[in-house]
Amino acid sequence: MDALVVTKNLTRSYNGRCALDHLDLTLNRGDVLGLLGPNGAGKSTTLRLLSGELAPDEGNIHLCGIDLQLQPVQAKQCLGYLPEQPPLLLEQRVDEFLGDCARLHRMPKLEIPDALKRVKQQCGLEETGRRLIRNLSKGYRQRVGIAQAIIHDPAVVILDEPTDGLDPGQIREVRGLIQALARERGVILSSHILPEVQAVCNRVLILHQGKPVYSGEISPPTTPTLKLELEHTPDVAIFNTLPMVAAATNLHTDYFHITLTPGAKASQLAAAVVEQGWGLKSMTPEILSLEQIFLELTSGGPSA
Repeated sequence: MDALVVTKNLTRSYNGRCALDHLDLTLNRGDVLGLLGPNGAGKSTTLRLLSGELAPDEGNIHLCGIDLQLQPVQAKQCLGYLPEQPPLLLEQRVDEFLGDCARLHRMPKLEIPDALKRVKQQCGLEETGRRLIRNLSKGYRQRVGIAQAIIHDPAVVILDEPTDGLDPGQIREVRGLIQALARERGVILSSHILPEVQAVCNRVLILHQGKPVYSGEISPPTTPTLKLELEHTPDVAIFNTLPMVAAATNLHTDYFHITLTPGAKASQLAAAVVEQGWGLKSMTPEILSLEQIFLELTSGGPSA
């Protein structure tokens, strides 16, 4: 894997309160990593640390193999950042603003015209170069914000609530742009909208009270959980005597929700049901949704 962001034991406190507690994070090229968590979970702190706005109390951050604390200028050249409130100068024209952003990123003067043409094409801004940013719609302002984040062609792009306040059509366009960016880069997307993360990201990191509580694929392909339909209804306690069953719940008359023990297979449960003579009518795998994982891990429910 081509790791673009690596953090180790990343920790930050405010006024004696730990806002982020020993975060290990890896972002590979081609990843769109969704950063999730309830208010106060540590999302904003994480983004501020990754962007170099804050320094960690402990741990380190490497962007494209460069230590952000030891070589901040070089490391930040690998990074594009769109905060929740896009840093736009409303009285400037789009071309003027993006040109200034390119110069702030120390791009060679001769490369700037081509960079402007590239990002305007990527972000659907071809016809807006001479327009004042003040006169643009919310959707187009958001596109300008993304354009300033990628004007210097960074390997890592951080987007904080990039579709906030957009209409459904604009959201769809921004989703497509994010997926296109990830073909050659790594993208971190922070959002409180779970369907947004589900639609765009391939991996998710969930924070709760400053700690990472889940890190993995956006939709686990399978879980050791099954829904059984039986012809004959045994007492639910009998299921718990089976060696491959970790927990059993009687949903209603002839349906059971079964959680398998680690390493157990559905075929073992099916064989046990047949041996008991309960009449197996159906066995359906249940896949945890992102919403279920999020709620279970951030509201005191059982761990996913």
